Amino acid sequence: MPERSGLSALEALKYQGDPLADAVVADLVAGGRTGAVNEVLARFRDNDQLIPEDLPDSVRRYLIATDDPPGWADLERVAGAYEFFVDDGVHVASVLSFGAMVNCYAQPRPSRVLSLTHRLNQPHRRLAETSQFVLNMMGPAPFGSGGSFVPTIQKTRLIHAAVRYFITRSGEWDVEADGVPLCQQDMLGALLIFSVQVIDGMRRMGVAVTEREAEDYYYVWRVTGAMLGIPPEAMPETLRAAQELNAELVEVSFGPSAEGVELTRNLVRLYENMVPGKAFDGVVAAMVRRVVTPEVADWLEVPRSRGWGRAVGAGVRVMRLLERSEDRSRAATAVLDKAGALLLGGSVRTLTDGQPTALTIPAGLREKWLAAGVCPVAPQRA
Repeated sequence: MPERSGLSALEALKYQGDPLADAVVADLVAGGRTGAVNEVLARFRDNDQLIPEDLPDSVRRYLIATDDPPGWADLERVAGAYEFFVDDGVHVASVLSFGAMVNCYAQPRPSRVLSLTHRLNQPHRRLAETSQFVLNMMGPAPFGSGGSFVPTIQKTRLIHAAVRYFITRSGEWDVEADGVPLCQQDMLGALLIFSVQVIDGMRRMGVAVTEREAEDYYYVWRVTGAMLGIPPEAMPETLRAAQELNAELVEVSFGPSAEGVELTRNLVRLYENMVPGKAFDGVVAAMVRRVVTPEVADWLEVPRSRGWGRAVGAGVRVMRLLERSEDRSRAATAVLDKAGALLLGGSVRTLTDGQPTALTIPAGLREKWLAAGVCPVAPQRA
């Protein structure tokens, strides 16, 4: 590869993968052991589980090396964000689904990666995986005892490494021109979309988020990013700096692409299938248009609906008024509570091959959300 010493630190991230996870995938492919490892890792779900013995040495070394959060992580501060998830976790999930995932599709390079992995027609799988990742992050101690987030992160890194391995060898990707697929710049961009832009989207929907809550939410994502292999020095330490980087790195990368349009179309169709009947289909596109910017919505050809657009806009105005009232817990958040319940519910039957997929909701959140009436009863995975 040509000399890249003249690149800025941010630009250099385009050519950086995840050496730790990439080496594991290369070893497994060379030994023809990917299937057997997948079967073992499928049973590896909780932070408290011992690392399975029946794994290749490369995988065990990787799991041991990635088992702990970074030394600088303040786990008390991470635990402090739990109250935010108790109060507004359903709203986080709603805005992430209606806005953050669509904003990911507004990035042509990551959208092309999805097209090359043949996942353009599998929005159900991407929604389920992303939702489970975020739900595991919302536990009271996501990186500690009783949580399930650490194995989720470890397996996510291996999935990303597998995508990089096969795409770079497919003959359909030019690393010199486009950088490494799912590079560290892409990972950093996704982190900013799921943190900074989710907070912005919640506020656009009329949900009040304090500066402390926003800072703590971003902090959990920064710790998560380090465990995902993003260089810690690449992630801003404060929310304000992260907002500036979001404008500099992510928002300027938004643009139209055929892949992004198709991904968005399939996602909107998936959400419409979750809403009973056809009369309310227009509300899905109206919700997306409320959470993302008009330019992104137009690039991705999100349908317009004057009636539903006005209805959602009116609902947002009411929510903002009621956020200031004493009845915030019920009236002001009813719309997003319902949307979040639909998206998180285990009764959704539009997932893989028409079979129901129950998302595992952390027990503490599940009890509180059930008590508040914003989480449907769903069977829990064994």
